[in-house]
Formats: sequence, structure tokens, C-alpha cells
Amino acid sequence: MRNTAVILLLGLMLGLLPGVSRAELPGVLHWTLKQDMESTYRSIYKSLENNNMFVIFEADIGRSLAGFAPQWGPNYNRNQLQGPRSMMFCDAWYVNEISNIEPQLLSFCPMHLTFYRQDNTTHIVFMRPTHVGKLSAAAGLLEGLEAKVSAAVEAGIATLQQRLHPPE
Repeated sequence: MRNTAVILLLGLMLGLLPGVSRAELPGVLHWTLKQDMESTYRSIYKSLENNNMFVIFEADIGRSLAGFAPQWGPNYNRNQLQGPRSMMFCDAWYVNEISNIEPQLLSFCPMHLTFYRQDNTTHIVFMRPTHVGKLSAAAGLLEGLEAKVSAAVEAGIATLQQRLHPPE
């Protein structure tokens, strides 16, 4: 069982798992997978919390934007995004360490992941702390923080994939 999880995680990190890919803008980590958003969201939520990154707020972005549909008319949701939502989370240890080095980077608490569906694909996006803080004295800590968040997202996806497609 443990070996299967390690293989799934490695495959995910290398982009070898079916239905999972990563595409990036310079300041954004972006995962896509052919999985429903609700299951993906719950799995990543649990993975973050299991890694001491506690979700402190959840925003239903889609519902908030839908209220503007009459006002925005044909300009509303032209990309046909479905159910955008976000979870805000913090890792207390990193918050303390970063605040000891570069208090301005306290803006990383909370961090957030945003989820949306488009063309039967679930997307997960995360603003990269290393992109914003690359010239900071806390750059090394930000690398660790980004790696921890990325690993938690990928572990959540791997757990979901394993649950939905168990090894025979």
C-alpha cells in the first residue's frame, strides 16, 4: 500500500498520472485534472490540514460573482468558469519564522488556493511565494513554504486518484 502511494506521488510529480497535468505562469502554480471539483477540493483540504496548514476561511467566489451577472451582462463569466471557490490557509510555524526575518511578508498568511472547473477539467491555482519574495532575506523559507504547499496539493490529488482508481 505504501509503495503504491509513493509511486502515485512520484508519477504525479513527474506528470505521469493519467488525467493530471501542471501548467504554469511565472508566478502561479497550476494543476489540472479530470476529476470533479468537490472531491478534489475535499481531498486537498484534508491534505493541507494533515500537513499543519490550517484552512481558516473558504470563499464561494462563483456565488459572489453571480450577483453581478445582471450588472455586467454579456461580460459576465465569458470563460464559462464553473464554481470558482477558494480556501485560505496558514502554517503557523512559517508565519512566525517569516515574520522574524521579513515582517512585510506576513501577507502570506493567509495563503490561498483557488479551484474552478472549465471544459470538464478541475483547475487549482496557487500564487507562488517564491515569485513575490525572491529578493527577500526570507527567500529560502519561502522556497520551503512553496514546496510544502505544492507537496500537500499533490498528495491530496494522489490520494484522490488512488481512492478513485485503486490498484488491482
